[in-house]
Amino acid sequence: MSTSRPHEIVERALGLSRADETVVIADEVSSANLRWAGNALTTNGVTRGRRLTVIATVGGAQGTSAGVVSRTAVTDEELEPLVRAAEEAARQSPAAEDAQPLVSGVPASSGFTEPPAETSSEVFAAFAPALGETFARAAAEGRRLFGFAQHEVVSSYLGTSSGLRLRHDQPTGHADLNAKSADGSRSSYVTVPTHDFSDVDPAALDASLARRLAWAERRVELGAGRYETLLPPSSVADLVIYQHWMSDARDALEGRTVFSKPGGGTRIGERLSQLPATLYSDPTAPGVATAPFAVAHSSGSDFSPATSVFDNGLPLSRTDWIRDGVLAQLPTSRYTAGLTDLPVAPLVDNLLLDAGGTGSIDDLVASTERALLITSLWYIRTVDPKTLLLTGLTRDGVYLVENGEVSGVVTNFRFNESPIDVLSRATAAGAMEVCRSREWGEYFPRTAMPALRIPEFNMSSVSPGV
Repeated sequence: MSTSRPHEIVERALGLSRADETVVIADEVSSANLRWAGNALTTNGVTRGRRLTVIATVGGAQGTSAGVVSRTAVTDEELEPLVRAAEEAARQSPAAEDAQPLVSGVPASSGFTEPPAETSSEVFAAFAPALGETFARAAAEGRRLFGFAQHEVVSSYLGTSSGLRLRHDQPTGHADLNAKSADGSRSSYVTVPTHDFSDVDPAALDASLARRLAWAERRVELGAGRYETLLPPSSVADLVIYQHWMSDARDALEGRTVFSKPGGGTRIGERLSQLPATLYSDPTAPGVATAPFAVAHSSGSDFSPATSVFDNGLPLSRTDWIRDGVLAQLPTSRYTAGLTDLPVAPLVDNLLLDAGGTGSIDDLVASTERALLITSLWYIRTVDPKTLLLTGLTRDGVYLVENGEVSGVVTNFRFNESPIDVLSRATAAGAMEVCRSREWGEYFPRTAMPALRIPEFNMSSVSPGV
């Protein structure tokens, strides 16, 4: 890999470019991880890497074309061929429909010429010994612990021929812990996000899982059906993240999504929840802070169609997607904002839902006469994009709540639900808390959600597994 510093790579690539306009993104990545199984550490490692993305644009009779080439571990000698490859890709591409002038006039980031931030195994200095003590306690009490912990820091350097010089350091960490009974018949799971592992207590996580395994000593037979259901923040994140990914303004305007108004237009201004729910993104939000400017390695994807390489460097601020239960905004690029006559509202790399509640999932349990308590969802897929009907599975513990207490474990289920319908039917919420989606946390790790009470949640069939 190149020994040049990231900002030097960016400047050299810009200097080499013969395109009309150029964007260069250098992502420096360092990570550390631990893995364990059966109450013992199994592997650990530290990695470093670099990804360099060059976006070249050229004008022609039909409009502006863009060529995007990304490569890892680029050496100094490979830099010019990479730039030339991006230029050639631009020349061979049709005109880009999202073409816009590159963003300009954004003040340079402090530290643009400084070395990238890094992580190391030292991030686990307190966590690893505490984990070892937790292994011993679990073994003595007849539990087997499995899991994974990772900490990653990405330093992104963004330079453009329009003069932008921006830099952001993004730490991201998580710990996944799975506890199983000695015979493997009972299982519980938790995943938690962290910036630096100073706030992750393995003993507390294990204690919460041990409580769930104890709940599962009594099994209650239930069939498929519609049940009042309590969703923890992580499962709310599983559903709301997918809803957000499917909320592109252009798709809604063209009648392709649940956010399309019958007869034409979008549903902006319609009430989606009876709760005072506000779904928003904010790059400065405590606990889930992210880059205050757009970083786009490509234009559009299934999960982010509003992304445009021409918007690189666009300043980001708080955007309310749903405000007090009413749909307020859908994601747009500068290009799709013009198509839809909506404000420019780029995607931000975090998502928060405040539904006006207080307390925790335990408080919802205590106020419940009879319901199911979910602990995690997974394998979520689309059934019908027009209604955003999703299907997925429960795993690692579905519990029956009776008279304010958990009375036992029930089977796992396959569910069929739309996040829009779930939000519209929600009758109570806990306090918003930083959490991590089990299904989407690898791709979208920065969320804060409340627990929700959902009447008539559709458990469409029984699912095998623990």
